[in-house]
Amino acid sequence: MLAASAKPGGLKKVLGPTDLILLGIGAIVGTGIFVLTGTGAVTAGPALTISFIVAAMACCFAALCYAEFASTVPVAGSIYTYSYATLGEFVAWMIGWDLLLEYGLATSTVAVGWSGYFQSLMSGFGLVLPDALTAAPGARPGVDTLFNLPAFLIMIALTAMLSLGMRESARVNNVMVIIKTGVVLLFIAVGVGHVRPENWEPFMPYGMGGVMSAAALVFFAFIGFDAVTSAAEEVKNPKRDLPIGIIGSLVVCTILYVVVAAIMTGIVPHLDFKGVDHPVSLALQVAGENWVAGFVDLAAILGMSTVILVMAYGQTRILFAMSRDGLLPSKLSTVHPKYGTPFFATWLVGIIFGLIAAVVPLNVLAELVNIGTLAAFTLVSIAVIVLRKKRPDLPRAFRCPGVPVIPGLAIVFCLVLMSFLSWHTWLAFAIWLAIGAAVYFGYARQRSLLNKPQ
Repeated sequence: MLAASAKPGGLKKVLGPTDLILLGIGAIVGTGIFVLTGTGAVTAGPALTISFIVAAMACCFAALCYAEFASTVPVAGSIYTYSYATLGEFVAWMIGWDLLLEYGLATSTVAVGWSGYFQSLMSGFGLVLPDALTAAPGARPGVDTLFNLPAFLIMIALTAMLSLGMRESARVNNVMVIIKTGVVLLFIAVGVGHVRPENWEPFMPYGMGGVMSAAALVFFAFIGFDAVTSAAEEVKNPKRDLPIGIIGSLVVCTILYVVVAAIMTGIVPHLDFKGVDHPVSLALQVAGENWVAGFVDLAAILGMSTVILVMAYGQTRILFAMSRDGLLPSKLSTVHPKYGTPFFATWLVGIIFGLIAAVVPLNVLAELVNIGTLAAFTLVSIAVIVLRKKRPDLPRAFRCPGVPVIPGLAIVFCLVLMSFLSWHTWLAFAIWLAIGAAVYFGYARQRSLLNKPQ
């Protein structure tokens, strides 16, 4: 047995390869393509396309490592479980602790973005909320805001969906993914005719420094494919389907991002995206295609909904795995007898991070989410190398090619991107990890099932 997490857990096996690819696209195509493309364009200029490719390469190398582990250790918990199997309990705890914050803040951040698009769409029908219920305190200068009601309500609605069962959640996710991907393709088809090549000159106005800074920022746009691995225990044929889901969703999303970024910066001069939180809609409005812009707003709402859904799902499964190993209270790994889901953990996550979305301005959290993810990707790449040396005989349905070169490239790419993040982000990350270490030595270590006498 590789780890305590590897024992049976009672989750229903209901997902196939198509579900997994759509689950990954559901997590990836959202805030990144609808919001961060504008910020990235201001940072890198038209060379934003290169920034996406750099970020995608880091993800691709890490994805091959993820695919090997996901097909070898097909249980709930994602990188937490993989680290447990190879690098030991303390490292697994720290990376699990890291992912709890990453996924949680990702759901809260995206919920706030969802709220902005939703309120914009509703205002077109003359429906406007009181100022006090439109945003967190202090989020809008000069406006007395108290509570972001739409952000809280979308978190609660999606939590209810997740608590009722993954089969039902996957069906809803699949429909929303198909709709929003269709709208992105509509943007490409309509927008390509309005591209003015002169807007791509100069192509790299801020040099490679701007390209790499933008890559470190838009890395957030790719967060999500790793959440597919959290579904391992609910996949019908994990050894075959997980690698398909991980790599397939990443390839599809990379192509979409690069094409959309090229068309956007070809329609609108990159500096015009400064301070814009709806860059795709803006490009269509500039092109005079307002009818398509309305569809994009709707797709953004659906897109962000699926991101919240998949990230919240991933977080609850990590909580489930850590609790099952004895590192967190056992209540978090109880499975509902009817719905077959970690019911209590799902609602706990939904309520806590729904409240955070409602009362905390989250305008600087993308970097904090990014550094946690990059750290996780670095860990899984190291773990592949370690496990190949420790257990070369272990059956692997999918083998990462070129070990140790490919995992080494993943580590290098991730560390380089991390170096472009601000020192404030590094400080906040260090504080969170310090708290995690204190919780491990003060609580989790004594209760670990791995450390109990057999």
